[in-house]
Amino acid sequence: MVLLLAILAWLVLALGAPKPSANGAVQPGLWDATRWDVFTDVQVWRQLGLGVLATLRMAGVAAVLAIVLGILFSFGRSADHKAIRIPTTVILEFVRGLPVLLMMLFILLVFATGEYWAGVLGLGIYNGAIIGEALRAGIQSLPRGQREAGLAIGLTPLSTRFRIEFPQAFRQMLPIIIAQLVVLLKDTSLAFVVGYSELLRTGVYNLPNFFGNRYAFSFFLVVLAIYLAMNLSLSWFARFIARRSGPKSGKLIDPDPVIAPNESLSPFSSANTP
Repeated sequence: MVLLLAILAWLVLALGAPKPSANGAVQPGLWDATRWDVFTDVQVWRQLGLGVLATLRMAGVAAVLAIVLGILFSFGRSADHKAIRIPTTVILEFVRGLPVLLMMLFILLVFATGEYWAGVLGLGIYNGAIIGEALRAGIQSLPRGQREAGLAIGLTPLSTRFRIEFPQAFRQMLPIIIAQLVVLLKDTSLAFVVGYSELLRTGVYNLPNFFGNRYAFSFFLVVLAIYLAMNLSLSWFARFIARRSGPKSGKLIDPDPVIAPNESLSPFSSANTP
């Protein structure tokens, strides 16, 4: 811990130290006030706010698409018929093996969807495959009696899967799904490459080009802080859901209680006699 604090202190001092340029002039350190005065301009915060909204808009639509595709993938992957299960497995393995950025570029170049939908579809399809595998694992982890009980009362296999098994698996895997949505939110920064004006492109490319590279590091730190705030908030929500979805602390019940030698199960034991 002491070593980490020492490294952090050295980094802060090194970044704040003035640096001589090639022509002999001395550039002020990165913590100098002249590198941060740009943030008194309201238009800077307006552009950063638009970048945040663009990021959240892409992440929100992609998250809904990923959950819907994840449900469909989980049903197809665990289907009883090979004609459904095998093609779904092939599609899932293909999607999971592709980098998200490559998928965005493929959608943009082949289908000419535009940068926004290229990012949404790329994120939705990839994360939908991950969520689908998580839901399938949740369904398979359920006791076999759940499915047998549904079939015993006259439900079809599909109705049993949808009405009995899936709700339990979704609740069980909800923390994992939300954690994957945190990854999805971070991966919206990859849309920078396809030209979408999300937070990263706005903060580290558009604004420094307009105000000058003098503020590049300042914009970088602000964008970093905004990303951390969004991702840590969603991560906290995932942990909150995990605590709410898991077993209640202190409520564990011993399925096979041990009876002390001097105790009896009989209601006429000495402990119950006056």
